[in-house]
Amino acid sequence: MLLKKLSLINFKNLVQEILPFDEGINCFVGDNGTCKTNIIDSIYYLSMCKSSLPMSDGQCVRHGEQFFVIDGEYLNSAGRREQISCSFTRGAAKTIKRNGKAYERLSDHIGLIPVVIVSPADTALICDAAEERRRYLNSFISQLDHEYLATMIRYNSVLAERNKLLKTSADEQMLQIYDAQLVAAGEKIYAKRRETAEALHPAVAEFYALLSGDREQVELTYKSELESAPMAELLLSARERDRVNGFTTSGIHRDDLSFRIGGLPLRKYGSQGQQKSFIIALKLAQYRIITECFGETPILLLDDVFDKLDEGRVAELLKIVATERFGQIFITDCNHERMKRLLDASGCRHKIFDVNYGKVLQ
Repeated sequence: MLLKKLSLINFKNLVQEILPFDEGINCFVGDNGTCKTNIIDSIYYLSMCKSSLPMSDGQCVRHGEQFFVIDGEYLNSAGRREQISCSFTRGAAKTIKRNGKAYERLSDHIGLIPVVIVSPADTALICDAAEERRRYLNSFISQLDHEYLATMIRYNSVLAERNKLLKTSADEQMLQIYDAQLVAAGEKIYAKRRETAEALHPAVAEFYALLSGDREQVELTYKSELESAPMAELLLSARERDRVNGFTTSGIHRDDLSFRIGGLPLRKYGSQGQQKSFIIALKLAQYRIITECFGETPILLLDDVFDKLDEGRVAELLKIVATERFGQIFITDCNHERMKRLLDASGCRHKIFDVNYGKVLQ
C-alpha cells in the first residue's frame, strides 16, 4: 500500500499542508515539538479512524479552530486508487469517506489501509499494566479480522452490562444469560489471540536476533485463564467473588502477553535499548503477519525510533526495512545529518522533509 499524497487542514498544529511522498522511505526531521509526530499521527488516523495517542478528536483540532480535515491518496499493490478522507467538526460526528462515500460504521474501514506504528508510547507495552498489551493485540487483530473486532465490541458490551448487574441485584438468571453471551464471544477472542501470539513469537525472536547481532534470546507468550479451564467454568467458580467485588473477575478481559529476555522478565531485566529493540522486533513481526494475511504491505510508521538505540542497531534496522519485503516507510528524527548519512548508506529510495514548527519543507 502506498500513500501518494497527504493533505492536512487544522490537524493539531498543522495549518495546511499538501505533501507528496516517495514510495520508499520518507523522513521528517526537525527539533522536538515541531510537529513531526503529528504528521505520522495523521497517517495513522486515516487507517485506524483515531489518533495513535490517547487524544480525543476534539484535541486533534488546531487551537482556535473548529474542524480538521485529513485526506490521503493511496495506491494498492493491484494498482487500485483509494481516496480516504477524515473530517471532524466540534459538536458533530466524525466522518470517514472512501472514494467520496461515507462509512455507516467506522469499524468497516479498519484493515483497508493496513498500518504498523512504532512510537515512544510503545514503552507502555512493557512498563504498564496488562490492559495496554490487550489493547495492542485487539488493535492488531482487528486489522486482520473484521469479525474479531465485532466480537470484541460485543464482549465488552455484555461485560459492561454484567458488571452493572453485579453492582445491584446480581440476579442469578440474568447472570446465566450474560455468562452464555460472554462465553460465546470470549472463546472466539481467546482462540484468535492465542493463534496470533503463537505466530508472533518466532518472528519476534528472529527480528530481535537481527537487531541485536544475536546477542540475546527473547520470548513472547500469551497468558490466559482459559488455558486452565473453559470460560463457562471460570465464570461459575468466580460467582461469589464477583458478587462481593461488584465486577467480573474472570475472563479474557484479564489476558496478558509475557515478554522475556534471557529467560527473565523484560520489564525488570532489559535495558532501555533492549526494550526498544524488542518493541521494534514486535512491530516488524506484526508487519510480516499483516503482509502474509493481506498480500499487501502495510504502511510502516517509525516515530522517534532511534532514541535509546546505538548506531549499530539503527543501521541494522534500516538494512532490514530497506529490503523488498517492506513497502513505504515514514520516519521521524531530530538529527538531519545522521538521518541523511544513514539513509544514503542504506541505498534505498528516500525523501527528507524538514519540519519547523508547523511548516514542512521538502
